[in-house]
Amino acid sequence: MSEQGKWQVQIARNLNDLLGNDRADQDHPPQPPLMADAFVSFAVQKLGDFLIQQVSLRKNLRDEVTWLRNELLFMQSFLRDAERKQYGDQRVQQWVFEINSIANDAVAILETYSFEAGKGDDDGFASRLKACAYICRKEKKFYNVAKEIQSLKQRIMDISRKRETYGITNINSNAGEGPSNQSVLVRTLRRTTSYVDDQDYIFVGLQDVVRTLLDELLKEETRRSVVSIYGMGGLGKTTLARNLYNSPNIVNSFPTRAWICVSQEYNTMDLLRNIIKSIQGYTKETLDLLEGMTERDLEIYLRDLLKEHKYLVVVDDVWQREAWESLKRAFPDGKNGSRVIITTRKEDVAERADNRGFVHKLRFLSQEESWDLFSRKLLDVRTMVPELESLAKDMVEKCRGLPLAIVVLSGLLSHKKGLNEWQKVKDHLWKNIKEDKSIEISNILSLSYNDLSTALKQCFLYFGIFPQDQVLGANNIIRLWMAEGFIPRGEERMEDVAEGFLNELIRRSLVQVAKTYWERFTECRVHDLLHDLAIQKALEVNFFDIYDPRSHSISSLCIRHVDS
Repeated sequence: MSEQGKWQVQIARNLNDLLGNDRADQDHPPQPPLMADAFVSFAVQKLGDFLIQQVSLRKNLRDEVTWLRNELLFMQSFLRDAERKQYGDQRVQQWVFEINSIANDAVAILETYSFEAGKGDDDGFASRLKACAYICRKEKKFYNVAKEIQSLKQRIMDISRKRETYGITNINSNAGEGPSNQSVLVRTLRRTTSYVDDQDYIFVGLQDVVRTLLDELLKEETRRSVVSIYGMGGLGKTTLARNLYNSPNIVNSFPTRAWICVSQEYNTMDLLRNIIKSIQGYTKETLDLLEGMTERDLEIYLRDLLKEHKYLVVVDDVWQREAWESLKRAFPDGKNGSRVIITTRKEDVAERADNRGFVHKLRFLSQEESWDLFSRKLLDVRTMVPELESLAKDMVEKCRGLPLAIVVLSGLLSHKKGLNEWQKVKDHLWKNIKEDKSIEISNILSLSYNDLSTALKQCFLYFGIFPQDQVLGANNIIRLWMAEGFIPRGEERMEDVAEGFLNELIRRSLVQVAKTYWERFTECRVHDLLHDLAIQKALEVNFFDIYDPRSHSISSLCIRHVDS
């Protein structure tokens, strides 16, 4: 569990409630999942893997699992039509939800069986037989696997009847994604990734802003002061602050630096701990010491840590004035030129952070700057035919100078070939255009997400598990994807496939590069709006759940994930 109020959590494999009672809550109908196809595909893959791995499986149980896999594979061909129809028909929404629920339950049943059957591997064959016998005992906490699958079969037959009633038709949702195309897909995704890094992103039209803020941070005034940067989400506040934070002049001028992300749900004690750990490091001694401290202890400890040093602390994504008020007492004024940078979407938070501080409102890009940013992402823009360029300029203009919208749109269009495909993107965006003739950024982000393949959707949603603004090692995220089973098996090494998937998400501007080494990215992160999107989509399909410590509520429907 992460360290802010409500946390995105990886639900531990708690086998006591993994196979709970009836999971449908009749009093609270489920929200319609938008991409059940991704999770049915995941279940089909897991069922196939199970059949391969469990070579000694009893024939009748093997037949049941095979039937279940084939039925899910068959039902998958109807999902695309169902997902198109679900927005206008609550019955279809429920049908899609039930398919998703069956897929999740099938994976949970087989994971439980595999876990129990493998308990005695180290002790020999006899122990394995004992484990298999144990899982099949009705009086124990685990359900009989065969009966569970029989229950799933009954549910599948029921939704098959509903499918005919609702007029859901067969659309081959797996076209172009079969094994024969796997090597082509991997070779495509493994090509060298071109991305706009933070330097390019921030210096499009904002060179003057960077110089102004650097001057403010480095001026000779000895009083500890606050520099506030505010503006709507997607304007580049965090990216600008990060550029300042890593500037060589800043690094040389401030021996002590720390960065924390606050967000809407925050815990003051966790924020104080994070600042201390950012300064002192994550040693066992430090972690043990901080664990036993009260909020007052943490505040005093941090003040003592900072009072002899010239420091710079970035307090990113502040939503309430109270959040800054609860922290500022821990930042002493040693009359040595220390600085605090605050980023926020709220003008009143920025204005009231420091009566004598410096406040900067981040502006939107001009039309010329917007096209410049779009062109940096879409590297072949110079070879566009006039019709394509005109179409692109129309869409870029409707982004109204919002950098995140522009780079995500560019990443989406980079995968669309020809005038017809670009026109389809424009038509889709124009359906939801606002009265002020601008495109909602949420529509661009959702369209980009929906354009991903099944496997890429799962990989993107996985970023929602981690805390907002967390930097993730590229190798770590690749290994986690592999452990989760998101990476399809084929002729290519799984590591290469996973690296290609990460490359693709970066190229589409759904993931940002945080650090590079010898022209290869080693760390990455996601923008907070895209982090919100990943959480929203994941909750809709029960990919993971959010734990609220006040109510101790966790959905039993969500898929289980490995621990990072």
